Amino acid sequence: MRYPIIRVLDGRDRRLRAGHPWLFSNEILFDENTRALPPGSLVRVMVPGGRIFGVAQFHPHSLIAARLLTRNKDAVIDEAFFRLRLERALRLRERMFEKPFYRLVHAESDGLPGVVVDRYGALLAVQINTVGMDRFTDTILAELDRLLAPRAILLRNDSAMRALEGLEREVRTAKGEVPQRARIEENGLPFLADLSGGQKTGWYYDQRLNRRFLRMLAREQEVLDLYCYGGGFGLNALAAGARSVLAVDSSAAALELARENAVLQGVETRFLTEKHEVFAMLDRLIEDKRRFGLVLADPPAFVKNRKKLAVGLRAYRKLARLCASVAEEGGCLAISSCSHNVTEEAFTRELVAGIRAAGRRAIQLHAAGAGPDHPLHPSLPETAYLKFRVYALD
Repeated sequence: MRYPIIRVLDGRDRRLRAGHPWLFSNEILFDENTRALPPGSLVRVMVPGGRIFGVAQFHPHSLIAARLLTRNKDAVIDEAFFRLRLERALRLRERMFEKPFYRLVHAESDGLPGVVVDRYGALLAVQINTVGMDRFTDTILAELDRLLAPRAILLRNDSAMRALEGLEREVRTAKGEVPQRARIEENGLPFLADLSGGQKTGWYYDQRLNRRFLRMLAREQEVLDLYCYGGGFGLNALAAGARSVLAVDSSAAALELARENAVLQGVETRFLTEKHEVFAMLDRLIEDKRRFGLVLADPPAFVKNRKKLAVGLRAYRKLARLCASVAEEGGCLAISSCSHNVTEEAFTRELVAGIRAAGRRAIQLHAAGAGPDHPLHPSLPETAYLKFRVYALD
């Protein structure tokens, strides 16, 4: 099969040759034939000098105009292509995890741009975020069904990225019946996840190892769990021997899920919840002179695009200042950022500045990112989105 050719402009192929899987619109020659290609077209990419570099999915109206699928110039993108990529992703996860609760496909890092698949035992949540992959939805679902024979598959196609690609946003069941709650296991603990109405695809597997790390610091502590969602951090802390947890979130649905998880684990008497905006809650706790031995904050992305970088960085600094102000002497503070536009250096700088503004001295105990089921693409910084820092305060 011969796909149409798009040409990279002279001098604009450096990133591509270095391993980056994207071509931006200003790196491509847009002649009449290229402009006429439908969004999602399969194309062959020609670099300066006339060599075919590989096969990509093309979107003439997007800033990210081409997403490379393979460097095999003769590749055919068919059922066998998707079968191979999915089988490889599964083999890797099965080496790392004994039980089927993990992210199975992490987009570009697993060679399937724009595709996310989270596995909840016999249930799958699938998110397809690009117009190129949307054209292969039936193929992807069929290959997942063949590979895993799940009881149900939910399409969580409600991300903001789909709107940018010109795609409709929807949540629908593609196979079977999806229960209101899916039971999963994390770090030996049972949890319930909300696949249809919860955040992301229902659970944040990316924080699994970070929650496990904080168990070391939780014993005999009173814990403040901010932006708690389903209670993952706080309930891991209770399992490690924390005296109590105050879980705070502005979402009533998130707090309901967190309380259900506390009941499931039999610790509801030590797991208190409060519906409140986090910054206002911290102001109130400071005024009331409340102090905690372990303060956890896992906020949503403060920087959704580069235009909001300055404002978002100030928000991280303020969050660190307020959190440090409610940590007791000798207490510990953990804060995350899921904003890929925020660099490791900038995130650390703002946290340290915020802690100092609270009049506290800190040493860093731990720095990490997402778990290994969210692998990094070595040439795509966006895949290193999660930053996680833990400090001990004087």
